Amino acid sequence: MSLEKYAEKRDFSKTKEPKAGRSKDKNHLMFVIQKHDASRLHYDFRLEMDGVLKSWAVPKGPSTDPKTKRLAMMVEDHPFDYRNFEGIIPEGEYGGGTVIVWDEGTYEPLEQVKGGKKAQEKFLLKQLASGSLKIKLHGEKLEGEYALVKTHGMGENGWLLIKHNDDFASTKDITRKDKSILSGKTIEQMEKTGEKVWQHGHEENIEKPIKAKSSKKKAAERPDVEIAEDVSTTDDAKDFDIDALIKKAPKSKIPSNIKPMKATLVDEPFDDPNWVYEVKWDGYRAIGIINDGDAELISRNNIPFNERFYPIHDLLKSWKFNAVIDGEILVLTDKGISDFGALQNWRSEADGELVFYVFDILWYEGKKLMDLPLTQRQAILKEITPTDDDRIRISNVFNANGIDFFHAAEKMGLEGIIAKKANSTYTSDLRSKDWVKIKAHKRQEVIIAGFTKNAGTAKAFSALLMAVYDEGKLRYVGKVGTGFSDKLQKEMMEQFKPLITGKSPFEVEPDVDKPSRFRPQRLGAKPTWLKPELVGEVAFAEITSDGVFRQASFQGMRIDKKAKEVILEKPKDTTEAVAEAKQLQDEDKHTKAIKPPKEKERRTLLNPTEETQVRKICGHDLKFTHLSKLYWPEDGVTKRDMFNYYYQVADYILPYLKDRPMSLNRFPGGIHGSSFYQKDVKGKAPDWITKTFPYTTSDGEHKEYLVGSDESYLLWMASLGCIEMNPWFSRVQSPDNPDYCVIDLDPDKNTFDQVIEAAQEVKKVLDAIDVPCYPKTSGSTGMHLYIPLGAKYSYDQSQMFAKIVVSIVQKQIPDYTSLERMVANRKGKMYLDFLQNRPGATIAGPYSLRPKPGATVSMPLHWDEVKPGLTMKHFTIFNSVDRLKTEGDLFKGVLGKGIDLEKTIKKAQSIFSK
Repeated sequence: MSLEKYAEKRDFSKTKEPKAGRSKDKNHLMFVIQKHDASRLHYDFRLEMDGVLKSWAVPKGPSTDPKTKRLAMMVEDHPFDYRNFEGIIPEGEYGGGTVIVWDEGTYEPLEQVKGGKKAQEKFLLKQLASGSLKIKLHGEKLEGEYALVKTHGMGENGWLLIKHNDDFASTKDITRKDKSILSGKTIEQMEKTGEKVWQHGHEENIEKPIKAKSSKKKAAERPDVEIAEDVSTTDDAKDFDIDALIKKAPKSKIPSNIKPMKATLVDEPFDDPNWVYEVKWDGYRAIGIINDGDAELISRNNIPFNERFYPIHDLLKSWKFNAVIDGEILVLTDKGISDFGALQNWRSEADGELVFYVFDILWYEGKKLMDLPLTQRQAILKEITPTDDDRIRISNVFNANGIDFFHAAEKMGLEGIIAKKANSTYTSDLRSKDWVKIKAHKRQEVIIAGFTKNAGTAKAFSALLMAVYDEGKLRYVGKVGTGFSDKLQKEMMEQFKPLITGKSPFEVEPDVDKPSRFRPQRLGAKPTWLKPELVGEVAFAEITSDGVFRQASFQGMRIDKKAKEVILEKPKDTTEAVAEAKQLQDEDKHTKAIKPPKEKERRTLLNPTEETQVRKICGHDLKFTHLSKLYWPEDGVTKRDMFNYYYQVADYILPYLKDRPMSLNRFPGGIHGSSFYQKDVKGKAPDWITKTFPYTTSDGEHKEYLVGSDESYLLWMASLGCIEMNPWFSRVQSPDNPDYCVIDLDPDKNTFDQVIEAAQEVKKVLDAIDVPCYPKTSGSTGMHLYIPLGAKYSYDQSQMFAKIVVSIVQKQIPDYTSLERMVANRKGKMYLDFLQNRPGATIAGPYSLRPKPGATVSMPLHWDEVKPGLTMKHFTIFNSVDRLKTEGDLFKGVLGKGIDLEKTIKKAQSIFSK
């Protein structure tokens, strides 16, 4: 039970809200819904759980229509006695306004739970923690099944309240039943009755009607209030019949040559109830065109983005409908804020979390939507956009105080905000005053007109010379000399070289090294002029009276804009500002505007086009070449695919490679090319490869094994053509003591179902002597069964134990198994191999690819998966990453404490010698 937040937000000398309370009903859980007219009318949905009322603010109230999902913002726990609270919370207090009890009753989990009320609460708390609460209500107004489901994109506390389709479902508006079930009064009647309120520590009768209003204090001075009382997204706006909206739109062919509608820069934020507000994202504007199973991703100047931002393009191609959408491509930081520099340098999914924020839809399934009001277009967009991949998101639109929203964006480090008239239509390539932008930080696109290089510098250049178009003429706006790395400068110089010209692009050549009282003139800093074609972006402190950007810092190149479009943006006066609306409290109320990436999911290391790529892995530059070479020709799997696979599974495979000498099984030409084993890496590895293990050959030569370490070692091995990873059973810290014992089921003329039967026989034996065992497919024809030893025994002892086990198994299934090492002596039977347990022996490790048709993977299994029908083809490069996301690492126990071998052998002898 946690009522600290509840108490902190209230002054009980001024409000009659209850402080505590406990339920006396030992058999039933209670629910209550209170209608609350505070700064914004909403409904408070409260469920008794864990001794308190778990609470959600539902801006539009509950619905009995299964098709209507209601936003529900989870707020602080309330005391149990709050369920009967009605009256007026005084003006200036947290949640100031009028409250009635709209509905109440009992509720229970949808799933039957034995054990009474306490057991039900325990079950419900688990569902709450998982983000999916399914309940059945028995109220005076609400009946039947409901779900509360945590949603993404609406902040940490965002949920949806959803009615299930049962006998109590209805399309009627249940909120029309507007009277309290306790007093029989409506909100309006409660306001007019002069209910008793608590003020300054004593009770007074208020003779005249009152209505509590939000305080007019500045946001920083006001107490916190619930987020749903003061800010809403367009989820809280008027419901639309989406099918009807689309039906009324005019028929049209899919538009071509669409250019984004643009916003006008204004000088200050404003608030107007007829406008909605969005985050101004710092990225590349893009139009997405989805048509007949194909897609195009086009920049604002019709530059194709399909290959550059291939993950977004691939996702759009997977959509099952036709549409034209408008949005912004960004790379997000861990805090959910866009990073323009990272976007500029983005080449593959290893370079950052690429996201496409979509904020408008222009055409859908043969219907032109551009003439519909903005709020209707946004409602259609939300309805039709798939939500199964976090890389394409709907940009949240806020019905909020625009001034406070701007200040919140400023404090969060966002570039600014966009304000749009709620009824605005969409016009291609128009800079409209129906859309305006307010920048929190001064930034501007600039044309790179040249560069300077100071005498004696080793850098490629010292500063860039910036320009913009102003009333059709190219105008010099100063220099920028910060914001470049050496690597970036070298890349930029390659772009500059073909554009170098001996003629200034300006009508009057500017003095680019004009001295000031702070800096004398630098000799030797003469300009090298460029044709004015390249565009960059800078941040700056201010523009001086003579039009020069002061304290400019380079932010990155803009591949999405043409030089002719770079005009000096002059903020216009904001004339739309209206009377001050109800204030929001602080920037925390606006954190719904941004959504950090989910826990970082590894996708791909290398992009799908360049044949040679360099990536920095664990601080080391690794070069990957000939990336389109087919390693598995029958399956169309390339060398690039192999690298991407090992990058994606690195966290899973590395525990089984770390600190282990590696036998390098190299297939430089793919699975059908010549292959060879390499043990020695002495003098053959990069300088940063420092982890090796010495050994001496029979000829007395001193050699060195590579030792598994981090993912740079893993990917370097892969770059040698090591399709599979072959680690020792022991680590360099205890090279003579294996971490596990392995039984290798190696079939000859046997079916794989017989391999499964043999694996189950091994398990029966090990279960009888209480020994854990972990199965995995070999990825070839057999299975590997691992038994943890904890590095406590020698290889000889491990081999002896394996022999004991397989000898017992062979007696159980002698018809098709053998202990003969020589293939000829097995006569086509399956070999129960115990001899792998010896120093230096290796087999393909867990999650390793195999050089076999099908691009199979050696995959750890649940024992209940080891049954007839299982095949090697169930686990391949195509599906193994998805399996790991759901199943996790099933092999962790292999690296555990290990068995007591002496006791185990004695137990085996006592059981199986009878």
